[in-house]
Amino acid sequence: MDQKMESKTTAMKRRSLLAHCTALALVATSAGLPAWAATRHTILIVGDSLSAEYGIERGKGWVALLEKQLAQDKQNATIVNASISGDTTSGGRSRLPGLLKQHQPTLVVIELGANDALRGLPLNTARDNLLAMARASKAAGAKVLIVGMQVPPNYGRRYSDDFAALFGTVAKAENVALVPFLLKGVADVAEPEKLFQADRIHPTAQAHPTMLANVWAGLKPLLR
Repeated sequence: MDQKMESKTTAMKRRSLLAHCTALALVATSAGLPAWAATRHTILIVGDSLSAEYGIERGKGWVALLEKQLAQDKQNATIVNASISGDTTSGGRSRLPGLLKQHQPTLVVIELGANDALRGLPLNTARDNLLAMARASKAAGAKVLIVGMQVPPNYGRRYSDDFAALFGTVAKAENVALVPFLLKGVADVAEPEKLFQADRIHPTAQAHPTMLANVWAGLKPLLR
């Protein structure tokens, strides 16, 4: 192919691509959606009881509230909540390959680690599991959001500090998004016991809108 013919072919491909993008924008606009919302998202949430509505009425947890937020924001998205109460990073890591294959998500939210800490499991293991989950999700073509947690200082100051830091370490290592602390505005306020159930571990339904706000701040930019 000579240079003139190659340039003509390239120009034709560019015009075709432009027409395709314009068509997508027109379809989105005609449906009442902003043009950037034309992309269909599948959001896979791999978490523990904090994301599985433990101890509260169905539909009151932050994941259920996220569905309403997505609709309000006119996001073209579906949520798959694969959270299991009591799950650890090891459990999430073992379940993730099947979930990725089944649902083919465009975005994976990883909310795990609290049960590792409650059981006193090695933090290096939790870190390695989260790293593996982030890498597997990226390899499957999904964006990743790591949701961080903290534990009370009675676990020992060093353990608490190292645990809180490991989520940021994973996010930085894999260049993925981070919510530093899911329970910000819940566990770190005056009289936090009012926002927790009798076990003082699981938040009440009243706390979940705040939890959603924390996640939404990290999630929304990934949908654009």
